[in-house]
Formats: sequence, C-alpha cells, structure tokens
Amino acid sequence: QVQLVESGGGLVQAGGSLRLSCAASGRTFSGNAMGWFRQAPGKEREFVAAISLSGGSTYADSVKGRFTISRDNAKKTVYLQMNSLKPEDTAVYYCASKRGGATMTAERYDYWGQGTQVTVSS
Repeated sequence: QVQLVESGGGLVQAGGSLRLSCAASGRTFSGNAMGWFRQAPGKEREFVAAISLSGGSTYADSVKGRFTISRDNAKKTVYLQMNSLKPEDTAVYYCASKRGGATMTAERYDYWGQGTQVTVSS
C-alpha cells in the first residue's frame, strides 16, 4: 500500500513558478514509477509528467521545457518544478504511483494523492 500527499500548490501570476511535492508512505516508493496528472474544471484528467525507477522522465508536449519532474528516493518524495506558468496550467494536480515502468496512461497507476490546486492568474 502506498499513500501519497501532495503539497505546494497555490496562486501565482503568469510567468511565475511553483514547486509541487508528493510525499509517499509505504515500502515500495523506490520500486515505483511516479507520475503527475492534472484536471481543470470541465476537462478530463490529463498527463503532465512521469519519472521511472531510474530517473528517466517524460513530459506532455504542453509542459515540455517548462516543467521538470524529479524524485528523491531517500525522502520518498517526487517533485514537479513548474516554471513560466500560464493561465492554462490552472488545474488540480495529482501525483500517482505504479509498480513497474512509467507511463502516460492514468488508468495504469495504482495509487493517487488527493490533489493540490494550482491557479495561474493572467
């Protein structure tokens, strides 16, 4: 069992930065791939970024070059550094965990956090 708790969301002006954190509890953090997803009001949940066991990362085209995902296995924490934020980045951001390799497919993730709100004003 893995429990995930996100933090670091908030209100920021366009062009600003935020760093989200996702703290995990459980035995198998280092053996799990981690992902970040987001859901804006009235829209479907969408993939943002994922990081594999070895630290390899993949990003949605919409955030590539602006967001960076990283992980600290000793702290059982995954991060999402978000720079050059845009109003269209406004959403609830969720972290997720799965055994095995990283994927952009939400349905393949086993555990989810409760989400943290990110609001970017224009």
